This record gives sequence, structure tokens and C-alpha cells, in this order.
Amino acid sequence: MAENAESPFPEYLPTVPELLRAGTSRFGSADAVIDPVERLSYADLDRRSLALAARLVEAGARKGSHVGILFPNNWAWVVAWAAAARIGAVVVPVNTFYRTPELARFLRHADVHFLLGVDRFIQHDYLERLETIAPELAQSRGPELRLPTLPQLRRILLWGESPVPWATGGLGTGLDDDVDPDLAAVVASLGEDVVPADPMLITYTSGSTGEPKGVVHGHGGVIRHSNNLARLSGIDGSARLWTPMPLCWVGGFAFTLLRALVSGAAFITQEVMDPVVALDLIEKERVTHVSAWPAVSKTLREHPSFGERDLSAIRGGSFPDALPPERRPLDPTLTVGSLGMSETCGPHTFWTPELETSGAPEEYRGTFGLPVPGVEHRIVDPVTGQDMPPGQEGEVLVRGYSLMLGMYRRERAEVFDADGWYHTGDRGLFRDGWFFFTGRQSDLIKTSGSNVAPIEVESCLLALEEVKLAFVLGVPHPDRGEDVVALVVPNPLSGTELDPEALRTKLREQLSSFKVPRHFITVGDADIPWLTSQKADRRALTALAEKLATDR
Repeated sequence: MAENAESPFPEYLPTVPELLRAGTSRFGSADAVIDPVERLSYADLDRRSLALAARLVEAGARKGSHVGILFPNNWAWVVAWAAAARIGAVVVPVNTFYRTPELARFLRHADVHFLLGVDRFIQHDYLERLETIAPELAQSRGPELRLPTLPQLRRILLWGESPVPWATGGLGTGLDDDVDPDLAAVVASLGEDVVPADPMLITYTSGSTGEPKGVVHGHGGVIRHSNNLARLSGIDGSARLWTPMPLCWVGGFAFTLLRALVSGAAFITQEVMDPVVALDLIEKERVTHVSAWPAVSKTLREHPSFGERDLSAIRGGSFPDALPPERRPLDPTLTVGSLGMSETCGPHTFWTPELETSGAPEEYRGTFGLPVPGVEHRIVDPVTGQDMPPGQEGEVLVRGYSLMLGMYRRERAEVFDADGWYHTGDRGLFRDGWFFFTGRQSDLIKTSGSNVAPIEVESCLLALEEVKLAFVLGVPHPDRGEDVVALVVPNPLSGTELDPEALRTKLREQLSSFKVPRHFITVGDADIPWLTSQKADRRALTALAEKLATDR
């Protein structure tokens, strides 16, 4: 579909092989990916991803193979994604925070065939976790794997040298060397077979039930949406986008990385959120747009060196304190937000650069913006499914080009209704075309941009002998959106005193750090409000948690 005034979509076929080809042709030597230790041009990204793709083909990967990529935010993540996607493999990003039980569920549910990544990151030893998940690895000599515990997994491919016989090492070395012409020809042929309808990504997010939820997106939807969002937000080849948001989620991947790559802009990131490293990068690389959660912006603003930094290149994004006076919101209370989710490949409502400065009109204070062109919305009664009158609140339904292809291992009828609408579980309303978000149907907790399913954390707590009852709830926080709070009733029969620090330590062995409650509050049986249905009144529990957390 040609790019013109009416179409927000690119002029090339929206597939990753064509995106890489167009990037090299149009932007060549321009910066594409930057982290604290490496800088890749668009030509570098194409060349290195070709070399890695050839190695994946040698290992047996092909179109449709599920390639799990396990890296922190750095240039290697981007090259690994590009290499797998350019041969038509389905990229399955792995959350680097996964603990052993979470990693086991993920690998089995996602049917990962090839696991490519690092052996460790910070305190996480992934090889040890893999041997815990699949003890039969200890007797395996590789490289081909046949594991009853992980029956789909065929190869484990490490970026650096491998300390174990069951993993192949050295995938990240020599990527600037010449590629065997025969392998390069196979990679090119595989790329020619990729079409926009093909699945490109399965990104995992927490559903309200705590069960794994693999959101499947195609090449066409992801690239078109990133291109559309770049156009709407004024991103072009002069932009330089920085984010610490994990690339395993759509905020870091589609909204930031892909929004840069479709535009000829530079994508800048770092492995861990260190404010000094972040401010150094933002200053040195003349970052123009910051994409970060409010808590990150607050950390940067409060760093002692903030006032001494030259951040004058910033012209947009989520760091208004760094903007020049003429670009700062005239009235912060009129700031326009946006609403998005993994299922819609990021934002389905948006704001323009002009609205970023002027804010919404006074009468639309609190708006979450306007619908993204090409995305349809309905507001319905969640019980009857009937459309609500204009201006009245209901459940938000979405449909359109950026909507996921489906959810992995779920039938279409389980995911979409008969007319193709996705029921988001969010509540809101439209007034004169402006969208207002009013809450969520479910109890899902949103903390610092991450989804936490209360039932998952509650299950871990209830497995502890010192816990009789546990209720995990979201309490509003000005920077993080919500804090995770646990109301815990001690088990008098355990003979063990309930120690919040001990609970926190035990949960960290089972859950990612963002899921571990910030507050553990001990309550008695009599404090728990119950409905006539014999279910706990979660609305009353949330009010109780908010009060007790505030009183602490």
C-alpha cells in the first residue's frame, strides 16, 4: 500500500525482511540502535541480522519456528529479533525477570523450539534454571535436544561461549564476517516467502486469571501500526528515542523500537535502569523523545546531576520536566494520555505533538486522547452487549488493523466475538470524539507499566504454611500507577509467626520482582468482608488495603 496523504502505511511490503531492506536503502549509515557499549547503523543491523539468521538456519530454524529470545535491552536483542523475523520464524520474547516456575510455564506454553540468548543477567542464572526445569539436560550432550519436560525445545543457543554441553555457544561472535553465499541465498529466499499475514511475534502478558496469555501479532499489523504511530507523533529521521522499557513488552518493542526503525530514527536503550547511565545517554546522544513510565521520569528528575545536564534536544515524550519552556504543557492538568494494550500492539488512542504542548481543551480535561485512525471502538453494556448511548460509560471494544491475530493456543471464538470485536475489559466513554478511561472490569493491577494478576500472587502466598488467607490488591500510587499490596490472614496452626520480610523472600523465588507486594499487611478473619455469594468483597478489600497502607 503506497504511502500518501490518505494512508499512514509504508510504501514497502510491511514485513521485517522488507523493513530491513528499506532501512538499509533509505537510511544506510544513520544510527539505528545505540546502547552504552555499541552503536549500529541501519546497514549494520541488516548485515549482522543476516549473519545471525544464517546461523539460525544452520541450527534448523525455518519459517514458523518459535524462537525465544532471552536478552536484556541491548543491541543483541534487536539483532536477534531481526534475524529470526527475517526468515519468517515467530519471535517469542522472554522476560528476563522470569523465575524458574514462570520460565517453565512460558517455555511449555509458547512451544519454544529454539531458545537464543544470554546464560545469565544480573543475579539470574538461566542455565541453572533450565536444568531445574528439565533435569534430563544434565545427561544431554546436545546439540539436538529431546526433553520430555520441554518436548518442543530442540536447541539452546547462547550468545557467548557455552559452559555446558547441552547448549551451543558463540552465536554472537563474528557477525561482521562474510556469510556463506549459499546460506545467504537461503536466508534471502526465506525472506521472500514472508507475507504481512504471517505471525511475527508472540508477546506474553498477564491475564486477569494469572494464566499465560500469548498475544500473536503479524508482520503487517505491527509494522503498519508502528508507522502510523510514528506519523501521528511526529517521529521522523531526525528523532532519537530513548526507553528503558523492556523490549519483551509492546511499549518498548512496537511503540519505541519499531516506531524508530520505520522512521529512520535512532533507538537508544540500556540493560538496567541506572539514572546516571540514562542521563549520560540522553545528554550525549541528543535524545529527542523519552518513552518511560512516570516513576522513571521522577527518578531522573530527582537525580542530583539533573540540573547540570544539557537535555535541550528533548522535544517530546514522557519527560516534560526536560522540555524547553515553549514545549512544556501549558497546564499539566490538561495533559492528554493514551490507552493501549498488548492485544492492540500498543496505543489505540493517541495525542498529537500539538496536544502534547497545548493539552486538551478545558472541557475535555482528563481525556485519554483520540482514536488511532484505522482502529474502531465500541462502548457497550458489559452485561447485555448493547451499545451505550454517546457519552455514557461501558466496556471498551476494539477492532482494526493493529488488533492481534489471536491468542496462542486459544480458538478464535474464545478471543473475539462473532463480529471480530475484542472485549478489552477496560471501561470508558467517548465524548465529542475524545476518549475517557474510567477503570478496568477485572482486578488486574497495573504497576509501573507491568500487569500483575492478583490470583497468581495469591496462589503463591496460599502455598505457604504460615498463611491462611491472602488477598492481593492494587492501591493507587502517584508515580507507579498502583502498588501491589497483600492482605494476609496468618495460619494459627502453623506455629510460625508471619514475617513480612520472610514472605517477600519466599515470593521472590517464585515471582518476578514487580509482582512481589510492596506492602504485606496482617489482618484477622473478622476483617475480611464477604458477599452473600461467599466470595470476598474485593471492592471493600481494596478500600481496606488503601486505608491500611496509608496508615502505615
